[in-house]
This record gives sequence, structure tokens and C-alpha cells, in this order.
Amino acid sequence: MKKYDYLIVGSGLYGAVFAHEALKKNKSVLIIEKRDHIGGNVFTENINGINVHKYGAHIFHTSNEEVWNYVNDLVPFNNFINSPIAFYKDKYYHLPFNMYTFQDIWGIIDPVKAKEKIDSEIKKENITTINNLEDQALSLVGRTIYEILIKGYTEKQWGKKCNELPSFIIKRIPLRFEFNNNYFNDKYQGIPIGGYTDLINKLIDGADIRLNEDFNLNRKEYAKLAKRIVYTGAIDEYFDYKLGELDYRSLKFEILELDQDYYQKNCVINFTDISIPYTRIIEHKYFENAITPKTVITKEYPDTYSKGKERFYPINDEKNNSLLEKYLKLAKKEKKVIFGGRLANYKYYDMDDTIEKALNDAKKYL
Repeated sequence: MKKYDYLIVGSGLYGAVFAHEALKKNKSVLIIEKRDHIGGNVFTENINGINVHKYGAHIFHTSNEEVWNYVNDLVPFNNFINSPIAFYKDKYYHLPFNMYTFQDIWGIIDPVKAKEKIDSEIKKENITTINNLEDQALSLVGRTIYEILIKGYTEKQWGKKCNELPSFIIKRIPLRFEFNNNYFNDKYQGIPIGGYTDLINKLIDGADIRLNEDFNLNRKEYAKLAKRIVYTGAIDEYFDYKLGELDYRSLKFEILELDQDYYQKNCVINFTDISIPYTRIIEHKYFENAITPKTVITKEYPDTYSKGKERFYPINDEKNNSLLEKYLKLAKKEKKVIFGGRLANYKYYDMDDTIEKALNDAKKYL
């Protein structure tokens, strides 16, 4: 049986970037992936000429020039700018919170008057102690913006009332007193032309790949295949949950192919009304300006996590962070294993953060 330099568990961005760096050093690499496709949550599939983001919208954005050049050297990116809008009680509102939003809500077009209006609402709340997320939000933006654009969306996302959620979830709420609908502040932004699966294929070209194989079901046998393991799965699962389970929020995706040119007037629309069960609808053809007679949309529903479901958002509260520290101590004892990525580090990473972390770890270990 072939012996590899590296066995990489998972073919998402972290594993794929590490594989790419190892292959550049002429290391032999085997990737095993428990899903039936490569790419983890950035996997895209072409449906009716549209590259569909199967696990929700993935819009690449970064201020890290090294990371931007790294991905663009592999595949070309377009200049897609994320400018979502919100829908609440039959009315649309611009995002992120900027002068267009304040005009939508109050008809205010003067930045000074907008700031005065928000400050007056904050003062009216008279919050002296931050006890929960609701207190935090009201102390940052006041009642109107909170009720229209934050409360319902957040309660759907986390499955709890805002006054039952910890304040750390909303550490700050950016307010722009300018007419600027660009959601991200980063210098670089775009979508890989041809979809993220093309990017992953370029990264792992030269590696051996096995799909539909779960490392944690036969860990000892897989470990025999390589000198070293890069593990990107859930850290608590690696240790058979012996210290307890880490908490997550999950998501469900309803992907619909529609026999019409377009479904909605924007790529991403957030639904902030609590009465609507999904948090957003994505229309995928906008990502790459696909010209097709049909369209594909995804309705995104927050979901309670349980074993067997996909893990999306780590819940980094005091209880889970304390448990994580215990697992990290166990991980340090695994001298043959490199733990990396969103699940292994139990940390929410943007895509550029994932790539940067993988590149730094590759430099360290390779």
C-alpha cells in the first residue's frame, strides 16, 4: 500500500491550500473527503449554465494582497461587489447601514442629521448595563434600526430571543454616514470565474483523492497511510467527544430551479421579519452575470445543530471556549497531526483568513 508524505482530511479551502503547498515541495499527498464532492462549503455546481454556491453565498473579500494574488494566480476573479438589501414588512432597505438605509427609514439625506437621529434614539433607551445582545444593539443603533433590520434576522439565525443571546455576538455595528452600499470594506472583492470548484481543482491538482470516505470511522487504518496528517474535521469528533460536544448552529438550503429569467432584483436579499422562516434568498446568476433563460435561487434556513448535520457557526461562548481549550491540549499531544481550518480550530474564518492560516501553517510545517 502506498505511503504518502501527507494525508489531508477534508478538501475545503484549508486542506486544499495546504495540499497545494505540499505538492509544490514535491510531497506526496492523499486527500480523503467524506462528502461526494471536493471543496467543502465553497463547492459550486453548474446548473443550467449557472455556477451555484451549494452551501450559501461565498463572496471572496480581503485586504491581504498576498492572499488575493495567490488565488488570482490560480483562477481569474471577477469584480463582483456584494450589495445586499433587506426586506421587512413589504419594504426594502439598503445594507450595510449607510446613508441609503437612513434615507429608506427616515427620509434623511444629511449625515449630520442621521447621526443626531441615531444618537437621540440611543439616548432614549438609557441603557447603562449591557446584559445581552438586545442591550448591545440598542446601545449602538437605537430602537428603529434594531427592530427593522437586526432583531428578527438575529433571532432566526441563532434560534433564541435577542435578550437571551450573549452580547459578544454583536461586538460592534458599523454605521456609514455616506452613500455606500458596498457590504465589505476590504480592498479586494470578487468571485472566481467558473466557480470555486475550479479553484479547488487547481489547488489539489497532483494529489490522490478519495471521496465518500470518513476518516473518523477508521482513524487508525488511515493513519498508517501517511507520515503526517492534516485534519480539518471537527476537533471534538477527532477525540470521540470524550470531553463533551462543542455547540454549533446549522443551516438548511432549499435550492430551486425556476423557469424564468430572474426571480429577484438583487443577488442577496435578507429577510429580517421574524414571520418569514428563512433568513435570505440568493440568486446565483448575479455572481457571474450568467445569461440564461432560467434562474436558480437558494432559500437559507437557520437550523439547530445535531450530530449528522453540517456544522456552520461555532458558538464561541464561555462554555464552549472552555471546552475547546481542553481539546486543544489534547491536540498538542498528537505529534503526527496538524489541526487546521474552521472545524478543527472551532473558529469562524472568512475565506481569506482560512487561506492565510493554511499558508502560514504550511510554511511552519513544510
